[in-house]
This record gives sequence, structure tokens and C-alpha cells, in this order.
Amino acid sequence: MECWLPLICTLVHFMCPFTCYCCILLTLVQLFVYLCLFLFPILPYRDSRTKELLKVVNVDGQVDTRFDVLSAQDPYGYETKQNLFSSPKKEKARSPVNFFQRSRNALMGAADAVRRVAAKAGFGDDTRRTEALVMSMDGMIWTGSANGSVAQWDGSGNRLQEFQHHSSSVQSIFNFGTRLWVGYMDGNIQLLDLDGNLLGGWIAHSSPILSMAVGSSYIFTLAGHGGVRGWNLSSPGPADSILRSELTEKETSYKNIEYMKVLVCSWNVGQEKASYESLRAWLKFPTQEVGVVVVGLQEVEMGAGFLAMSAAKETVGLEGSPNGEWWLDAIGQILKGHSFERVGSRQMAGLLTAVWVRTNLKHFVSDIDNAAVACGLGRAIGNKGAVGLRMRIHDRSICFVNCHFAAHMEAVSRRNEDFDHVFRTMTFATPSSGLLTTSISGSAGQLFQANGSRMPELSDTDMIVFLGDFNYRLYDISYEEAMGLVSRRRFDWLRKNDQLRAEMRSGRVFQGLREGDFQFPPTYKFEKHKAGLSGYDCSEKKRIPAWCDRVLYRDSRASSGTECSLDCPVVCSVSLYDSCMEATDSDHKPVKCLFNLDVARVDKQTMRQKYGEIMSSNKKGLHLLQGLKAFPEANVSTNDIILQDQTPYVLKLQNRSPEDRACFEITGQAPSSSGS
Repeated sequence: MECWLPLICTLVHFMCPFTCYCCILLTLVQLFVYLCLFLFPILPYRDSRTKELLKVVNVDGQVDTRFDVLSAQDPYGYETKQNLFSSPKKEKARSPVNFFQRSRNALMGAADAVRRVAAKAGFGDDTRRTEALVMSMDGMIWTGSANGSVAQWDGSGNRLQEFQHHSSSVQSIFNFGTRLWVGYMDGNIQLLDLDGNLLGGWIAHSSPILSMAVGSSYIFTLAGHGGVRGWNLSSPGPADSILRSELTEKETSYKNIEYMKVLVCSWNVGQEKASYESLRAWLKFPTQEVGVVVVGLQEVEMGAGFLAMSAAKETVGLEGSPNGEWWLDAIGQILKGHSFERVGSRQMAGLLTAVWVRTNLKHFVSDIDNAAVACGLGRAIGNKGAVGLRMRIHDRSICFVNCHFAAHMEAVSRRNEDFDHVFRTMTFATPSSGLLTTSISGSAGQLFQANGSRMPELSDTDMIVFLGDFNYRLYDISYEEAMGLVSRRRFDWLRKNDQLRAEMRSGRVFQGLREGDFQFPPTYKFEKHKAGLSGYDCSEKKRIPAWCDRVLYRDSRASSGTECSLDCPVVCSVSLYDSCMEATDSDHKPVKCLFNLDVARVDKQTMRQKYGEIMSSNKKGLHLLQGLKAFPEANVSTNDIILQDQTPYVLKLQNRSPEDRACFEITGQAPSSSGS
């Protein structure tokens, strides 16, 4: 089978109009066989006449009893196997549409088989894994899972109910009185009552919360980086709003504004490797003040076998390719002379995204994460889709999403659907905290309330940039009309026929994002290695020029006139938006966009000083804090209780406060006995 697959792929390439899908299918099947042989080296014994499975022997020579009959355990897998390998004697000629559908079904079956193999081999992530456990004062057991859920169990081990207030993994749970304190992997804390209702939450640390303990009237949290912080046990409470209001009034004393420039570059390279001159022209800095360079590439590699292999790699958590490494090295060599270092990269099939920062800015960059969403065949193949990189700069979350959407003039709705799919489903390994605030030691900081559902992660950032080959074309214009306007450089007239701007105006795509003004020529489609405006496609197809390659963005502003502040921490403007006509290695022209960023950050040391001043000077806040320390009046029927000879005694605990709940701790101590 192994030696015949390349020949089959070659024959299909010349005989089948759907060669891409056939090659992907065959490569996936081949990969599935490789994985099975590598991960499960077993020897099946079958009857030579009936082909009935007699037994399975593993590499240790032992009879393996793990395998059940396929048809009973996995009817879909059996059906896929029949479709792939059965050869009926007579089969009617089928239409290309039927062939396409069968190829798609078989491909998805093979991909599903690879996923099952990966899961059996231990690659699958068990998101239901229990990470933390605690018993509450009412005798219930509470557990936290890797998927962020919190479950309540009774003493007999029956799960009573489950709650999902956060998507990050639970790392610790602590019970004090009638409250549960839940610490998460992303550094968030949430407070729940004993009915599972969310009372509030805030960012406690920038790393996982490993443990919690109570001391005096505070609960202390231990983070993964070794930091310890204390929080008032009464939070959230009336004192928090007073402290928050006072701190807001003093914001100017601990708010710093950082200014930086970010260069965002995008290029559909058409499976080519660019010349050094093209890279230099494209990545030439318009100013030496650039601190961050973001590069998004499309069609780094697009062979059918490569796409199938990439889909399988994504399934088992692998990524990258030799072509991708070449591009990273080539760009890195150019930027290295400007004192830049690569801090993150991610490749899915032909999509590659990478970020470089100046060495003097690197220590302000943290929490770098990546994600990918496939939009190709069956939402499983990465020839179309998006790759995202998210990071924190000056403690503000900024995300860059490199996209390649559906092609062809008429596929406008499909492109809109691709964006919607990416925006809703892109999920990072470490979920964003969802808060634009900084923790205040000793109080709850700024609280947020759950509304029962979580917004998409891409909406949970201070700034987001979409770049790439969006593939939107020019509509209601002929090739001759478009080329006439291009030759006269009347690009403003051409923009009236831009599909992307029309769809954005109607609110069907890229909602809430905007684009800088541009005057560059359409970036598609060109003949390779032909410079100038005369390089546009003049083949028989006569593809109408279009601005396929774009850069869109959203900052923290709700309106254009809002100034940078801690409530609006990232404000940006576009100072350059241009294409690089000198690059002729691809049928697309690369584009670049220079952003000027104002980033508001907190001087934590100064803020703590201001917090201490408020704590010692605000009379109303002090009065509330003193009142929280008052212990409700309690009446215990006797001072000493001695239990012996199984004589019953009654212990009476009474809370006479009509407003506050009281928690009593009873400690039992057995007398020491020399004979025991």
C-alpha cells in the first residue's frame, strides 16, 4: 500500500478534476497507516479464506484483547473503511459532485480516524480532569476542573450541580464561611456562594494561583511566580467601591502613558521564496522608532500532501515546516541588524504569523500565546483560515490575527462566514482574563459580574489587528474599466467598487473594526517578476485587479474622541498604510501599516502608596473596615464539655445578629492516655 500511494496520487492528478481533495485524502490515509503502525505496533491474525479476525498479537508476543469488533464499536469508522477500500464489481459512473462529496466524506473520516489514534496515544487533553478539591462548611464537596468548571458533590459522591463561570483551568479552591474562593490558571480569582452563584472576581496575579490561606481578616494567594497577595475577606463589599472611587480620582498620579510604534506587514507569497531585495523593500522602516514588527504570510506552502500533513499535525499538536523556517530566518536576519528579537510565531498550513520586538522593549512583553482556526474543507483543512498571536505589552493585551479567506469573486458570503467563524471560535491556550484593570492589594480591585455567557476571546483584548489576504474583490466593474482607472491611478474611483468596504458598511463583516486611508494600487493579481502597473494579469482569465490584502484594527476607544486612560488603555492611529510595488516574487503585492500607539499603564508602586494613604485617611472607609472586624455576639452553653461513657451532651451555638452570618469552628481534643 505504501509504495503504491505516490503512483496513485500521480495518476489522479492527471485524471481527476478534484485532484487536490484526492491527494489530501490519500495522504491522510497514508498518514493514518503510519500512525497506527507507529503508535500501535500489532500483528492481526485472520482466517485466510473468510478473513475473520482470529486474534491480535502485540510486539511483546502477548495476545491483545483490547480490540473489539469495529462494526459494533465504531460504525462510522467501519463505513469509512468500506468506502475507502471496498471495490464493488459494478459501479455506475458518478458525477463530479458525487465524487466530491464522497471524497469529502472519506477525508473527514480519515481525519477523524487520526484524531482517534492521537487520543488513544495520549495526545488528547482531558479537560474534565479534576485539579482542585475542598469540603465546604455545609459538608458538600467542591471540585474544579481543567476546563474551568466547578462542581458540587454530596458526601456519597453524587454530583449535584456544575457551574461554568470562567474558561481557564481551576488551580485551587478555598472555603471560608459561606464563600468559595476559586483560583484559576490565568491568575483570576472568583468568589462563589455555597449555591454556586458568582459573587464577583478580579485579576489577582499574572500567573496561576496555586494555593490560598486565611490569616486574620485576609485571605492570601500564592501565585506560580512566587508572589503572595492579601485580599480582604469581606470583598466584594461597600469598602471596595469607596476605595475604587478614591483611587480613580488619583489616577493621574500613578498613570503613565507609553508611546510606541508597531509595524504590521502582510504578504501572500504564493509558495515562493522572496529575494533579499524584495524583503528589504517590504520591511524597510519608515521610522527608526518602530518597536514591534508583526509579519503575516499566506500560502507559504500549499501542496495537497502538505495540507493533509498539516491537518494531521494540528490534530496532535505539531506545527511548522521547512518553508516556514526559511521565512522566519530570512526576516529575522533583516531585522537582526535593527536589534530585534523574535518573541513568538505560529504556523498552520500555509499561514504563518510572527512577531519581533526591540531588545529594549522585550522585558515589557509577556504572556505570549497563539491560536489557529481552519476554514478550509469541512473547517478542517488550513488552506484557508487564520493564525493569531496574542501578547501583553506594558500589561495591555494586543492580538494580531493573520487571515486567508475564501477566494473568487462570487464568494462574498463565504468570506463573511470565514471571518465570523474565526472571530467566534479562535481560542488561545491561556484564556484572557477579560479585565482591563490592575489588582489592588488588600481589596477586590475592580469587580466584574458574570452574565451567564462568555464573549469570544478575540473581543476580550485591548487592541486587535486583522491582517492578511481577505480576498475581497471589486464588484460591478469590468476588467477593461478597472484597468483604465488603474492606468490613470484613479484608485479613489476604484474604491467605490470595493467589496470589503461595502460589506463593512452594511455591518456584515469586521464589525467594530476600521481601516486606515490608503492610496496604493490594487495588490492582486500580478504576473510574477514583472514590475510596475503593467504587471497586472493579462492572461485569458483577465482577473480584475483588487485590494485582496488588507490591515484592519480596533483599539480600546468606544468613540473616536476618547483619550487614552486606564479605562481606555490603548489608543492608536495609522501614520502609514502602503503596498510594496518593488516586490515581484508573488502574484500579490505585500502591504504594511504603521500604527502609533498610546498605552496607559499603572505604576504599581505609586498606586500602592496612594492606596495606603486612602486606607489611613478616608474616615468612611475606615469605619466600614472596622465594622467588618466586629464579631457577632455568640452564646456557648458551657465552657468545658467532656464526653465519656457515651453520655449525650448538647452544645448550643447561637448567633444573635439579625444581619450577619457567623461561622463557628469546633476543635475536639482527646486527653492523652499513658496506656494507649
